[in-house]
Amino acid sequence: MSLRRFRRTPKILEDVNMVTEELKNLYYKRLLPIEKYYAFHHYHSPSYEDADFNNKPMVLVMGQYSTGKTTFIRYLIEQDFLGSRVGPEPTTDCFTALMYGPGEQIIPGNALTMDPKKPFRHLDPFGNSFLNRFQCVQMPNKVLENISIIDTPGILTAAKRKLSRGYDFQAVLRWFAERVDRIILLFDAHKLEFSDELTHAFGALCGYEDKLRVVLNKADRVDSQQLMRVYGALMWSLGKVFRTPEILRVYIGSFWSEPRQKCDHFQLLELEEEDLLTDIRNLPRNAAVRKLNDLVKRARLVRAHAHIISYLKQEMPTFFCKENKRHNLIYELPAIFTKIQQQHRVPAGDFPDCTKMQEKLLGQDFSKFKALKPSLMASLDKLLTTDIASLIPLLQQQEERKKSLPGMLDGEFLGTFRREYFKKDPFKELPRDDDSSEMDFDDWAVEKCKPKYDEIFYSLSPRDGKLSGTKVKEWMTTTLLPNSVLAHVWRLSDVDGDGMLDNEEFALAVHLIEGKLEGYWLPRELPSHLVPPSKRPSSESETPE
Repeated sequence: MSLRRFRRTPKILEDVNMVTEELKNLYYKRLLPIEKYYAFHHYHSPSYEDADFNNKPMVLVMGQYSTGKTTFIRYLIEQDFLGSRVGPEPTTDCFTALMYGPGEQIIPGNALTMDPKKPFRHLDPFGNSFLNRFQCVQMPNKVLENISIIDTPGILTAAKRKLSRGYDFQAVLRWFAERVDRIILLFDAHKLEFSDELTHAFGALCGYEDKLRVVLNKADRVDSQQLMRVYGALMWSLGKVFRTPEILRVYIGSFWSEPRQKCDHFQLLELEEEDLLTDIRNLPRNAAVRKLNDLVKRARLVRAHAHIISYLKQEMPTFFCKENKRHNLIYELPAIFTKIQQQHRVPAGDFPDCTKMQEKLLGQDFSKFKALKPSLMASLDKLLTTDIASLIPLLQQQEERKKSLPGMLDGEFLGTFRREYFKKDPFKELPRDDDSSEMDFDDWAVEKCKPKYDEIFYSLSPRDGKLSGTKVKEWMTTTLLPNSVLAHVWRLSDVDGDGMLDNEEFALAVHLIEGKLEGYWLPRELPSHLVPPSKRPSSESETPE
């Protein structure tokens, strides 16, 4: 299974919550008053609310249709979700937020924007055309206890670019890009086409390249020579769109829970899978750091915005030629940015996009703008120089304890077979319901096929009646199932957690693999009817009459 549960680490969660609460207090006390005074929300993003600080890390999954977005999400959470459909045609026509909930339900977009506990209240300005295509699927999933996932409509290709969505698709993507922790952009190794809508979507991601992870999906369906050419073409195309000095990381893989096709680059796909899953696994650990970083970026933008507004205010004449002066100031905005940089030592990277700012200033009455207010600017400087710095020790304490926080992804397949790993194995001690100890456990679901499984077991030359992890791994990989799936099979099968499998445990492993190959989801915990008879607690407590 590609994603797995967290074990609670109260001290780390306490540190994260403490940092989040401090950030929230600083925003409401120091930054929000300045945003309101200079009408920051009219020109840039809406104000933050409690839900923006308290929400779990979010992952935005996007790409052209039929690149495997919904399948990728199902691969991560290891189950279907309400409303999901998979097909070669555009099957996803709405934004779907997958979040944790005690029961499965779908919440429509209009209701979502009214819920103060959800971070979607500021989507309301996009109107009914968008909200009718936005929904939240709540479900009791262990992965979703720690992250939320946003599924997006497939980006249209050139053949369908004339179709209208009825809302500003690029603006919605930018809204999400600003708030999510990670953006997964999928491409299909078979059809590397950059449509107009895809290019516009890239524009919505500009400025958030640090959150972006590009995935070249279905890479097991092409040979190594074709993969090399496709990878080179993708990097060249991305370089033309994202004009950054850093090269975007492109992960190569086949992200679904079915057997991969055998290919020359099979091992490369396994390593790339582990890297990507590790990156996603670290999101909850780094949530507080990301929120602090976003608050600092916002504070710097607010400072630049305040200087722009006050400069335009002081340049306006008192009585005559106001309209001409206003048009001249808008036209000269790039030069004004340069003057503010020199006079107030504001870095060029803190300023907003000049073209978009010019568009926002059209129709505004500059004479009603506010001049610089020293007390507010002093408060903002204190936020950036002193208050944020005081939170760094808390983040450092959290960083030191990261090693004690287990991940939620089972991508580290090789580590699964090391003996020291089992000390931290969440499946080492299987949870048991004492009230159900009287149930009839006589029948073992694996028993009828055990003779067939025993033949495989003894053909692998066990020592002292057990197979080592190395031997089991070698046999498991011949099934061509993803490493993350095989790792979960191992953890379910090694019931006693000794790092080896006896004949019953091995039979259980083969039974689980066969079920997976037939299309069934693996259980999150080992059901009672699958526990080998010799490993059942009830058998230990039985005494002869």
